[in-house]
This record gives sequence, C-alpha cells and structure tokens, in this order.
Amino acid sequence: MITIGCFHAHYSNIALIEETLAAYEVELVHYVDPGLDRLKHDADFNDVIIHEKVAQTLHWIAECHADAILVTCTLFATVLGQEAKQVLVPVIGIDDPLLQEMRRVSEEYIIVFTNPATIEGTMARVNQALQQEDGSGQLHVSQTAQTEAMCIPGTFELIMRGDQQGYLEAVREGLQQIAENYPGKAVVAAQLSMAPAAAQVTAETGIAIHSPLALLAEYLEKNLGVVRQ
Repeated sequence: MITIGCFHAHYSNIALIEETLAAYEVELVHYVDPGLDRLKHDADFNDVIIHEKVAQTLHWIAECHADAILVTCTLFATVLGQEAKQVLVPVIGIDDPLLQEMRRVSEEYIIVFTNPATIEGTMARVNQALQQEDGSGQLHVSQTAQTEAMCIPGTFELIMRGDQQGYLEAVREGLQQIAENYPGKAVVAAQLSMAPAAAQVTAETGIAIHSPLALLAEYLEKNLGVVRQ
C-alpha cells in the first residue's frame, strides 16, 4: 500500500481528499499548517518565506516515510517547481491534473479563485504549464488554451474562520454567476476548497465546472500507481 503525505493549509481539505480516494488502497497522512495564510497580509511577507516553509515541510513529510506528497493548497503549490526537486519522493500539486488537462484540451478558461493571495502564483504555474516544446527543442506558449483569472470577493475569510456552509453557498453562487455570464468559456474552480461548490453547480444546472478533485484519482493512478480496493 502506498503512503501519501497530504500537505494542507486548512483542515477542511482533509475530508475532501479522504472521500475522493476512499476506494483506493492508499494510506493518507495529513499535515495541516495554516500559518502562511495567516501571515500573507503582513507587510514583510514575501516569496522567500513561502519557499522556506514549503521546503522545510516537504522534507519533513518525506522523512516521515511518505512514498509521495500531495500538496492541496494552491499557495503552497506555487513554489513546487523549485522545492519539489529537493525531496526524494514524488510531489504532486493539487492543480497538476487540471494543468495537464488544460494543455490537452483547447478551451478558453476562466480560472476562479477565492483566495487572492494564490492568484499570481497559480497563474504563473498555468502559463508555465502551457509552454510546450516544439520540434527544435525551443519553448513556445501553447495556443491551445487562453486563460484569465477571476476572484469571488469576500469568500475566503468565511472558510478560514470556520463558516464552511457560508463559504459553500457564496462560492456556489459566484461560480454559477460567472458560468452564466461567460457561456462560451470553461470555468475552473482553482482551489480544492471550491470543489464541493463546483460539483453542486454542475449537478443543479448541468453547467460543467472543472475542479481539482475531478481528475485527481485518475491522475494518481497513472502517476503514482495507486489501485482500487
């Protein structure tokens, strides 16, 4: 059985991952650290702090006998391109399956956030993922996808203070409104915490809202070899 260390910024993400992978032969060990989210508005907060903390925690999780690490926070995931290379086990960001799908499927994407602090870093990861190597070995920006970012205001503080129901309802309303206002574009819920609201909009309206959970199990099957029970 494979052991995955899950690195979260909020405890509410634990249940989402447990439910998604319940049918698989996998041990999930959860590590929750809300500190960076609490510090991000400090005047002296910067990317160096994020790099140092994420690097430290990845090393710690790897040392605790993890076969792989799943980083569920988009803020933490923004530095994985560098920090993941420093540990000896595979490190997967929660948005990796979505980024892979965006490279594969030609769409105009609206990537929706609730946490403004994650927008810049996540969009940098998106743009990097959409770079493809051509036949001469040169990198160029893929023309298969066009992206823009939007934020649903006044929502992230709801979940950070424990109002999960209020957060779910506000995010559901925000996602549905964006999808209805931009019917020709694919809407992506960028953060794991948004996945239940995305699923609810899809179930109630038939409008497909992409989320980090939708492709996660399949991605882990292919990349980590996790198997169903």
